[in-house]
Amino acid sequence: MQEAAGKAFPRQSAAAPYAAADALKPEAPQSEPVPARPQGAPPAFRRAPWRRFLSMLSERTMLSLIFLCGISSIVFVFGIFFFIFREGFPFLRDEFSVRGFLLSPEWYPTSELNKRYGILALIAGTGSVTIVSMLVAVPSGLGTALFIAMFCGRRLKETLKVVVELLAAIPSVVWGFVGLMVVNPLVINWTGAPVGLNVLNAGVVVGLMSVPIIVSIAEDAIRAVPDTYLEAGLALGATRWQLVYKVILPAGKSGLLAAALLGVGRAVGETMAVLMATGHAINVPFDGRFPFLHVLESVRTLTATIAAELGEAPRLDALSDGSYPIEARHYQALFVIGIVLFAITFVVNLSADLIVRGIRRKD
Repeated sequence: MQEAAGKAFPRQSAAAPYAAADALKPEAPQSEPVPARPQGAPPAFRRAPWRRFLSMLSERTMLSLIFLCGISSIVFVFGIFFFIFREGFPFLRDEFSVRGFLLSPEWYPTSELNKRYGILALIAGTGSVTIVSMLVAVPSGLGTALFIAMFCGRRLKETLKVVVELLAAIPSVVWGFVGLMVVNPLVINWTGAPVGLNVLNAGVVVGLMSVPIIVSIAEDAIRAVPDTYLEAGLALGATRWQLVYKVILPAGKSGLLAAALLGVGRAVGETMAVLMATGHAINVPFDGRFPFLHVLESVRTLTATIAAELGEAPRLDALSDGSYPIEARHYQALFVIGIVLFAITFVVNLSADLIVRGIRRKD
């Protein structure tokens, strides 16, 4: 009976259904045969090494150029410092003293009887112009950056950016003419000062010159604030002004502070406009009388002194015994002023970096 059932219904193996399914699959297309290379044709593998070599050569060349561009700035800075230090070293060796150079306000390098090389008045003039210029530039720059980033429309934003870039493109000698011909009579009429070429004039001009760099960096700092902060403030019902002083200013304070300090560096290094707008007189505008900084005094700055006197100072070689003539001290003292400017800018930049790092670490 079982043998008859087995013959009527033969038992299939476990792989039979899979074999049937495989039989229903379409056949895979066969690849076409590769045509034979014609006689005399150069093989492709012979060109590959040359291509790889050229690719490696171009990559190494670009990496080398990028490395040179990155290291060149460091080399240039050290090269400039070495040149200035080499020219000013004889004065540092033979004439320099902290009391007579840094703490004395008497700058008379061409006196026939008693040559004096005190730069305290020059440092005070540079500091006074920088303070007044930052009182003009920081509120204007930060306010402009906030308005561009938060309040104005797209068309007005593009227009304001173009205007700010044009301010940065104006040469410093043109700004000097503005201080000489425009701000000078305004200062005389509004303040009653006998001379309009003073700290106030130079501070206004240099402040306007420092606005573009403050606006550019401050706008980047404002745009770097995460959108989630702004969205959270809007969700809580904050107005735009509340977003500015409760969200944007606390969140972007490191970048805004960096913008202000870079503006300080811009003001310290300005030369031609300051030379034309300060009156170029040796005075110390600070004293114990209120308001302690007298902005109607004519002053002289470090950079303006170098620009005005370097062409007149004689550059003399050393004598046979290695010493220098007394007339060469003026030229060498101007390069020591350059070293002082290097030190001031280094301190400003280092302070900015440390302050920004401290703020970010607290955040």
